[in-house]
Amino acid sequence: MTITEKILAAHCQREKVEPGEFIQADVDILYGNDVTAPLAIEKFREWGADKVFDRERIVLIPDHFAPNKDIKAAEQCKVLREFARQHKIKNYFEVGRAGIEHAFLPEQGFVLPGDLIIGADSHTCTLGALDAFASGVGSTDLAAAMITGKVWLKVPSTQKFIYRGRLGPWVSAKDLILYTIGDIGVEGASYQAMEFAGETISHLSMEGRFTLCNMAVEAGGKNGIIEPDKVTFDYLRTRTTKDYRAYQNDPRARYSQTREYDVSRLEPQVALPPLPSHVKGISQVDHTLLDQVVIGSCTNGWLGDLRVSATVLRGRKVHPDVRALIFPATVSIYLQAMKEGLIEIFLEAGAVVSSPTCGPCLGAHMGVLGEGEVALATTNRNFVGRMGHPKSEVYLANPAVAAASAVKGRIASPEELE
Repeated sequence: MTITEKILAAHCQREKVEPGEFIQADVDILYGNDVTAPLAIEKFREWGADKVFDRERIVLIPDHFAPNKDIKAAEQCKVLREFARQHKIKNYFEVGRAGIEHAFLPEQGFVLPGDLIIGADSHTCTLGALDAFASGVGSTDLAAAMITGKVWLKVPSTQKFIYRGRLGPWVSAKDLILYTIGDIGVEGASYQAMEFAGETISHLSMEGRFTLCNMAVEAGGKNGIIEPDKVTFDYLRTRTTKDYRAYQNDPRARYSQTREYDVSRLEPQVALPPLPSHVKGISQVDHTLLDQVVIGSCTNGWLGDLRVSATVLRGRKVHPDVRALIFPATVSIYLQAMKEGLIEIFLEAGAVVSSPTCGPCLGAHMGVLGEGEVALATTNRNFVGRMGHPKSEVYLANPAVAAASAVKGRIASPEELE
């Protein structure tokens, strides 16, 4: 079996599962946010449930419209808060104490190899970087899992992606996943596990691996996953003392498809509107003028991303026609960035630094685009109207490209500043 099949088999007490089978599996951790969890709570009450299955295995984090952007958002967050109090849910994290859910959970040791994790948010697949099966579900599924501790799903087949070669200057995990989505399309891994492997992956930091798995859903993937290695275990060593079981593929594991890429000559990639699959190398992208640059989100709000951005912005100024917004993914990342002087670099360059929030990524608040405006972002989606007005446009790129573009006032490579 593949890693994904092994984890699912273990969680439904089976020796073996096959792609296409429907199973009911035990959940280790489930989580929701201020957009999705209130809907789950409404269904929870509609079904007449009086208690959750486990107060310590549910995580609730207001991170989308928080800090509250308006009265409706305040009411959404209030539902979350009051439900957590009523059911004595241990892991409710208020604004200022957590950050973006998909970054906060692994940072705080909630995610372990071999776990089965569901979240009422499509980018739950981020957590597969730690050798867990992690997948987004709807609010109704979240409600059922809060009551029963189980989830009903179909076992996905696995598509394997093998990357060879060392990444060049200014090229990162974001470029790997954009290039891959550009190759296979937004439905290229529909309801499949996307397994990432190869020497290139072994040299990625844990942060880079999270970025890679984060955008599996942009190719239609059910989950993203990476076999554990020393990088994985070193990351976990400082975050948990719990026992866990790591999984690896069987030598004869079956894949629906295997794709191999030599990325030694890959240049920074840019996804043009209106799809994450509309990808070109930066040398092939027009010098499109920008109104806004966003650096952050669950995709690229990690400390390493902020360090790269600060390297580019140090001693430079954001173009006078551009708004540059920086969003660290968690409070801990924000604090460390402050200690390292990164926040000072951003502010001196003329950027805005915000508390961790998903707001600008989904056009909710903290950077909504107006009609005709153009943004370049390190986020994960660039659909029509994703960050604001339906007649605005969003380009996706890595943090180094985003920072260089903020300085130039147009889509630009960091090499143009050297």
